[in-house]
Amino acid sequence: MTTLDIGTPAPDFTLLNQDEQPVSLSALRGTPVILFFYPEAMTPGCTTEACDFRDSLVPLQAAGYTVLGISRDLPEKLQRFRARDGLTYDLLSDPDRTTHEAYGAWGEKMNYGKVVEGVIRSTFVVDADGNIAHALYNVRATGHVARVRGLLEV
Repeated sequence: MTTLDIGTPAPDFTLLNQDEQPVSLSALRGTPVILFFYPEAMTPGCTTEACDFRDSLVPLQAAGYTVLGISRDLPEKLQRFRARDGLTYDLLSDPDRTTHEAYGAWGEKMNYGKVVEGVIRSTFVVDADGNIAHALYNVRATGHVARVRGLLEV
């Protein structure tokens, strides 16, 4: 599994959002970005994490951060997820998991005592210059956003 080190360039990507509009990391250069990779829209843990980011969006945006959620879900499911839970940031679709793999958010993990291959819930903070400022792997959905806010002092 590839992991990203602090200070290395964040892998660029262009993915479709919930409205099937392309979003590129390189287009956000000059703005710090929080990328969170989650297994599947509308599942309990992913809903908790996504809603925690929603509820923290005002202070994160006030500090200059753009928040983006990334999953393997197709745009139409992301649109339903966004509408159902009042999510006010873009959700990006990576069905072929290319971006997941580039960030080390895909690989072997333990699931109910079995080793399986899948999405590794992870969050990355990309600084305004496009470099990795924080790389958090194997995070828990509950309480994770508070941890990120603590790291960022937001």
